[in-house]
Amino acid sequence: MSRFLFTSESVTEGHPDKACDAFSDAILDNILFNDNEAHVACESLATKGLVVISGEIRTAADVDVDKIVKDTIKEIGYNKANSGIDPDDVEVLNKLHEQSTEIAQGVDSEDISEQGAGDQGLMFGFACRETPELMPLPIQIAHRLTERLTQLRKDESLPWLRPDGKSQVTVSYENGNPVSIDKTVIATQHDDMLNQYGTENKELDFVKKEVVEHVIRPVLDSYGYAYNENFIVNGTGRFVYGGPEADTGLTGRKIIVDTYGGYAPHGGGAFSGKDSSKVDRSATYMARYIAKNIVAADLADRCEVQLSYGIGVAEPTSFYVKTQGTGKKDDQTLTEIARDVFPIKPGEIVAHLDLKKPRYRDTAAYGHFGRELEKFTWERTDMVETLLKKL
Repeated sequence: MSRFLFTSESVTEGHPDKACDAFSDAILDNILFNDNEAHVACESLATKGLVVISGEIRTAADVDVDKIVKDTIKEIGYNKANSGIDPDDVEVLNKLHEQSTEIAQGVDSEDISEQGAGDQGLMFGFACRETPELMPLPIQIAHRLTERLTQLRKDESLPWLRPDGKSQVTVSYENGNPVSIDKTVIATQHDDMLNQYGTENKELDFVKKEVVEHVIRPVLDSYGYAYNENFIVNGTGRFVYGGPEADTGLTGRKIIVDTYGGYAPHGGGAFSGKDSSKVDRSATYMARYIAKNIVAADLADRCEVQLSYGIGVAEPTSFYVKTQGTGKKDDQTLTEIARDVFPIKPGEIVAHLDLKKPRYRDTAAYGHFGRELEKFTWERTDMVETLLKKL
């Protein structure tokens, strides 16, 4: 289509699903800090008054799951007063168990080139020129909106904000390029201010005015696109109760938010709570790394990469590079070049991206991609010159 609308969403770190991602990744980081050869697959469930931690691990480290979960709740910003989940009263049920030896034998190898995949699956990476970070515009804006909600809550610029929240951004495209922002939606948890404002309508008017002025406009203005000012803020009218006290959360239930906002394919595997022997995580990071370096090298304006694996096998079952008609070379040539340049066996991916060190708690909200943080090695464009030399 020459003209179309595309929508992506993001959620804050206080969203119940993202809180569970944070619990799982905080446990993973704690284990890796003490034992970077550990194998971890940690899942979390959160509901009113209860957090359940389950999964399978293999480690020599002692793990204080109760303390990690409660500390993470405090870091997110929930407490008894703000109707989310009370770290002092919550029950933490630890159901972690030993990793299956049959799974372990498939990924254990002293030779990293022979280390097999921890499971079968398919993984995708993507990059495009819509933003400086080489990400699709809708998901980048959506993340920056939720990130700003959290920033203004934590620095107390808007002290009445609470941790749970969502954003949704609709971008108008013409001939494949973004031209304007058609719709912006924010839902944010907030203090009960009925005593102050008297009615729900007046309370909502205050929330909307403040969110538009301090969150929506500053973020949209920073991107330089024209935007429709018909903003939607707290469309239900009120959002006081949030987090796991209001809605059950699960690890891995926001995988589209974690990646490209639906703009590019997703293989279906979640990331949080998994160590790098799990290709759901490590190979997806490598696929993004490959795609981003290809676009950064001006070899394409957009790039999609797929990898797939069989459990216990090091060699991928498939690998391709697609540039959707924007490549400076044909896709077959770019696939061959990328296959020659980038390590795509599981053990080699882990070594190249240095994935055994703790860094994963920071990935649990606001996107695994499009944030060029020091520890996000998969966001580096350090292979550009190597790619160009292969032409």
